[in-house]
Amino acid sequence: MKSGKHDAQLLKLAMEIGVGYAKKRGFADFGQGISPKDKVECIYRLLVQDNLIQALPKDKEDGPNMKHKLILWISRQLPAEHELLN
Repeated sequence: MKSGKHDAQLLKLAMEIGVGYAKKRGFADFGQGISPKDKVECIYRLLVQDNLIQALPKDKEDGPNMKHKLILWISRQLPAEHELLN
């Protein structure tokens, strides 16, 4: 898994858009007591359930791999000339 220089910003953007997507799907807002790790897993599983991203193999489902999948997902949603992709 190669790390890019804008991965942190891409993950933050993916989480913001993912939370908005979850709300549109009828999920309640993520409260203050939910850890970032749990938010990543919830958004990842929702996107997999809706066939927006391909699921990781069961033995590879961990925090860093889920984050990487979210970064790849949001990278594909952004226009090619977006500043975070350069």
